[in-house]
Order: sequence, then C-alpha cells, then structure tokens
Amino acid sequence: MQKIKKGDMVKIISGKDKDKTGKVLSVDTKKGTVRVEGCNMQTKHAKPSMKNQAGGIITQEGALDISNVMLYVNGVATRVGFKVENGKKVRVAKKTGKVID
Repeated sequence: MQKIKKGDMVKIISGKDKDKTGKVLSVDTKKGTVRVEGCNMQTKHAKPSMKNQAGGIITQEGALDISNVMLYVNGVATRVGFKVENGKKVRVAKKTGKVID
C-alpha cells in the first residue's frame, strides 16, 4: 500500500516550491516520484502534429521526489502510518490519528 496516492492533497517540504500545497496528479512507484498540480512547472517545446495542431511552448508539471512531499490532512502536514481495521489495511494520519481513506 502506498503512503501517497493520486488525488491526495500534499504539501511540498523542500525545493523551489517549498510550502506550496496541491493535488497529486500522478504517482510513479518505480521511480519514486509524484506530480503535483501547479507545482514544479516546466516548459516544453512541442512540434505541430495531428494531436496538437498549433504546437509551441507548453508548460506542464514536472516530477518531484516522493520524499519531498507530505500528506496534507485538515490543514496540517502529517506523516502517514498504517493500521488494520475490520480486516482492511488503512492509512492513518500520525498527527491526528484519523483514518485517511
């Protein structure tokens, strides 16, 4: 089970976008990276093609290392633990003790 999943709110704890919060767009478990909405923006030059008629300069979110983000629950950045409830493994916020999913 993953500590951070797609759709979670996270806070960036290091790097150029430190203290920003955003929603997780994707998680790459093999590389250990996440993409956060509106953070670590990068520019990409795209040629005109069938899919993209205009081409030009596109800005998109870059990947961040998963160790540089913390789960953001009820306005507080918190670590994640696991607990078994009713035979299912669930994520738990360490600061508040609340079940996340």
